[in-house]
Amino acid sequence: MAENYQELDVIADRQPGVTENDRQLSVDDVPVARYVVDPAIDPRHGPRPYLHPVRTLGGTVVTDVFPADHVWHLGASLAVQDVDGTNLWGGRTYVRDAGYTWRDDHGRIAHTRWETRDPQRLAHQLEWRDRAGAVLLTERRELAAQRVDERAWALDVGYTLTAPADRDVALGSPATNGRPGGAGYGGFFWRAVSTTPGRVCTATAEGEEAVNGSAEPWLAFSGTGPDGAAYTLVLVGLAEGDRWFVRTAMYPGICVAFAFDRPRVIAAGASRAGRHRVVVADGTLDRAVADALATGEPV
Repeated sequence: MAENYQELDVIADRQPGVTENDRQLSVDDVPVARYVVDPAIDPRHGPRPYLHPVRTLGGTVVTDVFPADHVWHLGASLAVQDVDGTNLWGGRTYVRDAGYTWRDDHGRIAHTRWETRDPQRLAHQLEWRDRAGAVLLTERRELAAQRVDERAWALDVGYTLTAPADRDVALGSPATNGRPGGAGYGGFFWRAVSTTPGRVCTATAEGEEAVNGSAEPWLAFSGTGPDGAAYTLVLVGLAEGDRWFVRTAMYPGICVAFAFDRPRVIAAGASRAGRHRVVVADGTLDRAVADALATGEPV
């Protein structure tokens, strides 16, 4: 099913101003990522903290924000389209037997308290809220940056989502709500930017159709930044039941999908933890080098 957003009636500020809550992650005093904690954006874009711009050590930008095709794609972020009926992804909601529909169901992922604010590590508390402000989930999140070698650095992302003590919380996706075509997105999502067709591979497969929905230990995406320079992302860290959601033809995007083909439930009072690493490298890396970076072997 083709996605068509021609009727989109919302306009985003493509370059929101820096606020006092924004933070930079750095590697050896080189800024590599801006973390926008409390974006002042249209509620229909799914307000949430996000990373943008993320850069290679050489300065190439590897994320996109408010792209015209999907205005609610916000750099690298955690976002789920169906959290007990609340849309925390942004945009239209996929409704079974009706398709994508604009609904008044958008919530917000809100920062509540800082724990650590260092150039190499950020940690904070958040709340996943419905449209009325009621708390669906609480979260503790950590972001850290460190050098890998002369051409690459690694972003480590860790989070723990906890359900209220009195009820289960279900996580869903357009796929679990009836959309065909492997549209199981929602989770840790990276909206990439590429001026040339992106390339995606794992250790055993290559291309969008082969990789989408797989559970390979690592995934590599290669693209071309706005400055014309090549870059590669190597992602690792699927939890049990997670799948890779991938788009390269329609737009460049990669997601650690929580509910790719079936809903996931966080039981009352229980938690769901995730930890991912994204190696951000200058240049186009071959499969052998990507595998070495994913497994921590010397390159």
